[in-house]
Amino acid sequence: MTEQSALLLRKQLAELNKNPVEGFSAGLIDDDDIYKWEVVIIGPQDTLFEGGFFKAYLTFPYDYPLRPPKMKFITEIWHPNVAKNGDVCISILHEPGEDKFGYEKPEERWLPIHTVETIMISVISMLADPNSDSPANVDAAKEWREDPNGEFKRKESIDNSRLKEMPSEGKFQQKAFAPLVLPVKGVG
Repeated sequence: MTEQSALLLRKQLAELNKNPVEGFSAGLIDDDDIYKWEVVIIGPQDTLFEGGFFKAYLTFPYDYPLRPPKMKFITEIWHPNVAKNGDVCISILHEPGEDKFGYEKPEERWLPIHTVETIMISVISMLADPNSDSPANVDAAKEWREDPNGEFKRKESIDNSRLKEMPSEGKFQQKAFAPLVLPVKGVG
């Protein structure tokens, strides 16, 4: 399976380079390791994360796509579905099959049809609309429930947590990194 999964990941990376998706950029941490990716997510417009650039790692198992990758934010982020250590807790990244706790339907969990693009779109959606009923960070979930339209630790989720500068265009034009596509305010 290793050779097939590596081929599939190379294909997905090539597709992202050819047709970048708004809101994130993805590429390899090391050109020699197709199983370890770095992503930069642009905080979604009209959310408390707008204006932030959030770096994360995706680590794929050798039997991908039969099993999901793990995702970990490297940029500190205060969010109900991101553990304090940066691990992302979202249904699409949970092992396939029945949820032993009964919170998720099998179709909400990992399916081999998912791609890096569908994962990233789900994570961006999670940033815009946290699931405080199934938190990885209980303190953030409590704060979100008490004041969902408030500041919600804004200084921690944006001011101190985002990349301090807009990534230079050259950084995202590397051979193994999809171009960064920024959203245009008021369009879309």
